[in-house]
Amino acid sequence: MRSAAQRRADALAKLEGDTDIWVATASDGVAHLVPLSMSWDGQDIVVSTEAASRTARNAAASGQARVAAGTARDVVMVDATVQAVPAAEADADMVSRFVARTGWDPSAEGGEWVYLRLRPKRVQVWNGVDELPQRTVMRDGRWLA
Repeated sequence: MRSAAQRRADALAKLEGDTDIWVATASDGVAHLVPLSMSWDGQDIVVSTEAASRTARNAAASGQARVAAGTARDVVMVDATVQAVPAAEADADMVSRFVARTGWDPSAEGGEWVYLRLRPKRVQVWNGVDELPQRTVMRDGRWLA
């Protein structure tokens, strides 16, 4: 079993290295799950989607989302608060980081896009049943290890 410090390091490695994540949002008790490209700036996960999408609408209404990286047997789950930023108002550094990481510029697609800035509040990491009891490595936005 990995230590909490090792699980935190592994979570950060996934956030720094993976390009795609699953993003779950909900509205009126109905869950919505989509894969999205992402970037990580060391504090926030940033994804982009069409402003009219269910994901954008749910995230803006609830102010929260859950994201998952990895596989079912080696997962990083993040509960996050969400700030929706219209692409036209997005910070240039955030946009350039996103484009460099994903190889995709939403503004080139036409239409109305938003960036969703997800701030982790709880991070859980596990690789097998033996790690379930100690899976939480961040609580209330603070790393535990």
